[in-house]
Amino acid sequence: MTRRRYIILLLLLVLVLAAWTFVPQPSQQTDEAFSTPSPLNTAAPRSYRLGFTPFPYEISMEAVNWVYDTLAEDSDVIMQHFDNGVPWPEALMGEPYSDNIMNDWEMRRSLTPPDHAIILSMTPIAFFRDGIALYRGDQDDMPLPAPWDSYAFEDPEVSTAYFNHLHRAIEYFQPDYLVMGIEVNMLLSKRPDLWAGYVEMQQLVYDKLKTLYPELPMMVSVLGMAYFPQYAPEYDDLPAQLAGLEQLLPYSDYFAISLYPYLSSLVDGIPPHFFHDLFALAGDKPIAISETGYPAQILQMQTVDYTFPGTPERQNAYITGLLAQADAYDFQFIVNFVLRDYDALYEAIGGGDLAAVWRDTGLYDENGQPRLVLESWRQTLARPYMP
Repeated sequence: MTRRRYIILLLLLVLVLAAWTFVPQPSQQTDEAFSTPSPLNTAAPRSYRLGFTPFPYEISMEAVNWVYDTLAEDSDVIMQHFDNGVPWPEALMGEPYSDNIMNDWEMRRSLTPPDHAIILSMTPIAFFRDGIALYRGDQDDMPLPAPWDSYAFEDPEVSTAYFNHLHRAIEYFQPDYLVMGIEVNMLLSKRPDLWAGYVEMQQLVYDKLKTLYPELPMMVSVLGMAYFPQYAPEYDDLPAQLAGLEQLLPYSDYFAISLYPYLSSLVDGIPPHFFHDLFALAGDKPIAISETGYPAQILQMQTVDYTFPGTPERQNAYITGLLAQADAYDFQFIVNFVLRDYDALYEAIGGGDLAAVWRDTGLYDENGQPRLVLESWRQTLARPYMP
């Protein structure tokens, strides 16, 4: 793994965070809403897997190895998360992918623990969730070449290329789960004019892949806070979001949620009804947390008036509460996106608000020391997995 690729990975994180725009409002809860962790079931089997992405905490091969070695012990599923463009022309024509792509794929596959399940996560939507994903070739997220810069989601070239890309990635990684779109409902909020074309493409690609892989769970993920405009007012069209979800769920095997409740007005806690209201949207679909996290340290932003009073105790309460919900609702998996705090990476790129958003959401701190929540996580992981 080269230094250049690590820098690219870091820039990907920053760009993804840039896609998160939120307007903090006055606190909605008292601190009592987050003072006591939910009781854990420490004996019964669990229906869900627990995992992380292999995102490194600094620019070094030592960091990569540490993350893979540690998640081998502290998880039973790994999410290989690709939110950095699609090789559109090569995928359409069945041509070889660039060394940039294949070296990355080979590194990830070779380091993945052999006894771990794999979640393959890809998306046809751009980082900012405002159009078609950019081009991945010799570099990540390059401008779309002609004629791809003029295509819409519903164009047959786009659906064919994306189907081919997912097919090739499935054959390569042999995943146990496929996320075929990341936080897709953000597109509905940012570019509602593109939504119908995206849904048409999603349905077509899902149907074709299901014919080839009928036993592989396939899903798109949605941003959970978009269904709570009272806490995330930038998502102010709840009827449109609910209608969009109705279009998605028939072509998504799970209700997969990207959940970061601290990126909202829920600064001092989570309302008792929050999880119930969110998971009720699943209908009869199994529930999965495709990515989540919660800061264990204070998050203070400079460009917006926002301070989140993160502590290890609050992180523990959130994750422990989510584990209790996983038992109650028979989740399929939970992915805490960051394994170890990335303060070293944060400093390497000069800091800034956007890079800080996930910095302190690891279950290990920046020095590699376990956080309070890791005990509950490990207790749950030690329970037998029985899907």
